[in-house]
Amino acid sequence: MTRPSDISERIMARLLALAPADGSMELPPRVFVDMDGEFIDYVEGESLTARFPNKSRYANPFGYMQGGIIGAAIDNTVSPLSYALTAPNLTKSLSTQYRRPVTGSDEFIDVIASLAERTEAGVVMRAEVRTPNGKLVATAEAQCVYIKHQREVGP
Repeated sequence: MTRPSDISERIMARLLALAPADGSMELPPRVFVDMDGEFIDYVEGESLTARFPNKSRYANPFGYMQGGIIGAAIDNTVSPLSYALTAPNLTKSLSTQYRRPVTGSDEFIDVIASLAERTEAGVVMRAEVRTPNGKLVATAEAQCVYIKHQREVGP
């Protein structure tokens, strides 16, 4: 039987192979590791799914997962997929629509990211966030812009 961590390691190895070899980015980013994220599915050139545990310290005063944590999970899934599909880029904007709360009984959330559009300036990514029973928590759209390297200016 394949363990989830084995799947995550295989997906990470694949994403690293697709990322620029110049060492200009750190994969996975430290925030992904801090959130105990793991990749659970990758469809070559199409989508990436990551799972994040619902930790009690992520709760808002009502006991639901805070929206900013959900947003971080989205960005932590959209970004690695965008690196695998195109040139290095940064998230310029992230628009999120929340549908239902992530309750204390939801052990984790799954974020499914996909490419929506390529433009001259970057890419548009989409994401869905779901509970363990598949209920839609949020949808998001990320506008990502290509990184333009600055020319070195002499003295």
